[in-house]
Amino acid sequence: MGNDEATGSRLAGRVARAAHEALTLRGHVTAIDVITGLRWSYIRDIETWRQGRADSLERVTAVNAAKMADAVALLREWALARGLVQGESTYVSGGRDRRPLRFTVDGGEEAERAFRVHWFSPELSEARRKRLAEREAQPPDLTVVAPLEPWTCAGCGDTGPHHIMEDDRPHCLTCADMDHLAFLPAGNAALSRRAKKESVLSAVVVRFNRRRKRFERQGILVEEEALARAEEQCLADEEVRLRRRERDRLRREAGDVEFQAELAAEIRRLFPECPPERAETIALHAGLRGSGRVGRTAAARVLDERAVTLAVVASVRHLDTDYDRLLMAGVPRQDARDRIRDRIDQVLTAWRA
Repeated sequence: MGNDEATGSRLAGRVARAAHEALTLRGHVTAIDVITGLRWSYIRDIETWRQGRADSLERVTAVNAAKMADAVALLREWALARGLVQGESTYVSGGRDRRPLRFTVDGGEEAERAFRVHWFSPELSEARRKRLAEREAQPPDLTVVAPLEPWTCAGCGDTGPHHIMEDDRPHCLTCADMDHLAFLPAGNAALSRRAKKESVLSAVVVRFNRRRKRFERQGILVEEEALARAEEQCLADEEVRLRRRERDRLRREAGDVEFQAELAAEIRRLFPECPPERAETIALHAGLRGSGRVGRTAAARVLDERAVTLAVVASVRHLDTDYDRLLMAGVPRQDARDRIRDRIDQVLTAWRA
């Protein structure tokens, strides 16, 4: 097999894994699911694009349009082979202009249409497919940015605490006719949800977190009258919401216990010589809610073999090697991983025996 064929085969396998994961979790799969599943782009990059802060998805993706098109073509082959139902999404910016978003720098219509295609499981009812398609087509919330760096409004030349994108340029809220809105900080989900529902005009406020390398929600901008009505509604049913929140908490905890037991069982299946108590410890650690660890990823939630193996490798790295000691001594992370690779292979081989 030639190098090009081998490369194409590897990409096809990676596309299939990303598509299968998305289809299993959501019942449909899009080009964006594949691009993020291949790690060519990350959620923070997709958010930047959806906010209208990049003129195309290609600008925030690690590969060029031709490579992206190859992945989309492979997705199409994979989907047709499984009898998936074809649909089409529309993507518009979260900026005030609501302009159509482009996937590629060139923006050719034929290429753009291929990226907008999404694929539904044939097991979904027509009504369910329609609802999913409507959800995909729904424009994102208007997004206002609380910038970290000094900036200048493209309209008036002034500055301020927030800006919103129009025509790929930042505008202050006064120029965008949004300076009458009140800021509601994040933290009270019920109040935020009701205030947004009551407000004719609203926007989500985000700020970039340099440490986590992603945009994080700071709150929302809503009309003051809408906020007042929402506060009255929340005061009227506060006790009911507290009881519901407690029931939801218990339900989530029960779900986590069930998932961690399934994860431990999958670890023992892949590594039959792994001590049972160690498998349970790995599952508990990796699947902890809110931890951001590999056990909380979408792949792990469907017990993808690679994701489960990564959870085991992470445990072995920290508990069965000198990795942490090497880091403490100042050894660069990649060098430390190279030094302990043989030891990890030894443990995994023994557990697979």
